[in-house]
Amino acid sequence: MPSTTASTTTAVAASSQEASGSPLLLEPEAQDLLFREARTANTFTDEPVADEQIQAIYDLVKYGPTAFNQSPLRVVLVRSVEARARLVAHMAEGNRPKTAAAPLVAILATDHEFHEELPRLVPYAPEAKDRYFSERSVREDSALLNGALQAAYFLLGIRAAGLAAGPMTGYDADGIRKEFLDEDHAPLMVVNIGRPGPNAWFPRLPRLPYGDVVSSV
Repeated sequence: MPSTTASTTTAVAASSQEASGSPLLLEPEAQDLLFREARTANTFTDEPVADEQIQAIYDLVKYGPTAFNQSPLRVVLVRSVEARARLVAHMAEGNRPKTAAAPLVAILATDHEFHEELPRLVPYAPEAKDRYFSERSVREDSALLNGALQAAYFLLGIRAAGLAAGPMTGYDADGIRKEFLDEDHAPLMVVNIGRPGPNAWFPRLPRLPYGDVVSSV
């Protein structure tokens, strides 16, 4: 059953929604923070990003849904000067300067052995580990989809913290895997994290309208 606090919060939000006439519960300021005014940052200030901020982000976004609660996302924070130099060497040329200069860089990866954690993540289905995920190829496909979901949640969590994210997939994936991960993990994206700096944004690109995306049957 939902907690009294959760029920009260939902009721208050619904009342506010009804009063404003908006179809969304989320306040307009929060909508802007997460979506409308949020942008991929290409420059950052030198203000540091603390481990406490990243933990708060993760502790929020870990509640995003994944199939069987498998939670395959793994995050490597690249903090040392030596590790940053090793990472930059594997980035595409156009991504190297901003990766070198960002206050914090995170490698978001997916764990192909996520099934080892299922007994504690889905205690109601102790057979899930062996029944559904005994084959490596099945795990890899599932980890890619669900890890990508969690990576998207993580980007929204960065925005929710008032920070900017600069996600990138332009890199030598095999090089990053060998340098920072192992054969049981695969990189999903590299994300620069921090406060946006001067000229941080490219012009906003168009998005597809509702009518071009949504259909009914």
